[in-house]
Amino acid sequence: MNKLRTTIDMKPQATTTTLPLTSYQKFIIFILAITQFSVILDFMVMSPLGDMLMKSMDLQPRQFGIAVSAYAFSAGVSGLLTAGFADKFDLKKLLLFFYTGFVIATFFCGMAHTYPLLVTARIITGLFGGVIGSISMAIITDLFAPEQRGRVLGFVQMGFGASQVLGIPISLHIANLWGWQAPFLMVAALGAIIAACILFFMQSITGHLAIQRDRSAFRHLLHTVSQKQYRIGFTATALLSIGGFMMMPFSSAFAINNLGINTTQLEQLFMVAGIASLVIMPFIGRLSDKMDKFTIFTIASVWMMIMVVIYTNLSITPLWQVMILNVLMMMGIMSRMIPSTALATSLPEIQDRGAFMSINSSLQQIAGGVAAVVGGMIVTQQSKAHPLEHYNTLGWVVCGVTLLCIFMVYRVSVLVKQKAAARQQM
Repeated sequence: MNKLRTTIDMKPQATTTTLPLTSYQKFIIFILAITQFSVILDFMVMSPLGDMLMKSMDLQPRQFGIAVSAYAFSAGVSGLLTAGFADKFDLKKLLLFFYTGFVIATFFCGMAHTYPLLVTARIITGLFGGVIGSISMAIITDLFAPEQRGRVLGFVQMGFGASQVLGIPISLHIANLWGWQAPFLMVAALGAIIAACILFFMQSITGHLAIQRDRSAFRHLLHTVSQKQYRIGFTATALLSIGGFMMMPFSSAFAINNLGINTTQLEQLFMVAGIASLVIMPFIGRLSDKMDKFTIFTIASVWMMIMVVIYTNLSITPLWQVMILNVLMMMGIMSRMIPSTALATSLPEIQDRGAFMSINSSLQQIAGGVAAVVGGMIVTQQSKAHPLEHYNTLGWVVCGVTLLCIFMVYRVSVLVKQKAAARQQM
């Protein structure tokens, strides 16, 4: 391990050559990627299971919105409170502690048979799961040289795409066979294997402990929040998350009860959306490097608003049309993420970047929780057999939030351009 860290430290400026990855580094990448896959799947699967859960527990949309937001709120708060403290401990022990807690809480989600128990289990799952992403980033920083991190992040972020393309359709399939609890038990079983691999095969990660920091993590977070330009970025992130997440928890219930899609077709619908994301995201990423990022964001936002209005006003519709319209709507939703994220990461100074990203990530979770609660207050359903009501109203609210978001991202874009111009003059 010391030899690995010495090799990394001796070559921090070799940016023109590609450092090969050792077998141990490849193992770490795999562990972090599969960990990311399980955490994202646990969070994302609530949306496609929405109709099944609501009917099984006889829940109103408002109650289901609270169940979804419980994870998001606790994950956001947990990530915010623990941001920066990862540097104080052995990262292996920290990852093992929080991931074990996540696995146990996910198991209890699968065992919950009442609404209060489910909400409690989701809160505990969020408390542990919300920290894992920041610990993974700290591990990557500690074990990989700067010229390796792009490749590493690319592999680790594949967990998101894999959860969409493989995880959600498989989860829906086993839920249709054995009930809505089965996907959570599947994630818990997978997580138990991952935790065992972390325990027995991952080495201690303590290189960061040798670096002394004068400012406490809490003071650094307060300093970051006090910066006006950063607060503009945080507001833009919150609005982006609210607009993107408000409809998501009720998407499966809307597809089944309003569009006439059955549970088998729902698996196909989510798989097509996941494959589309794998195709669209890299294309938008390349486009964002060539064009003005705010221009791309604005075009994508306007496109999303048009498709949201069309989609939320649909009634019984053939599956192939639903798939096309859903993909077109997802194009707008996803195409906003890359340019806005690129702008946000360009906003903080290098010494504030870690704290900024920790706060930004936590705000995404919290804003998603707010969106789920508000969405549940707007959408209603008379009974299990009736279609959702006011889902189109939710679409108009999303459009209003998106307009505000365009304005805030414009302000972020102006700040980023001013910062770039100031650097050129130096």
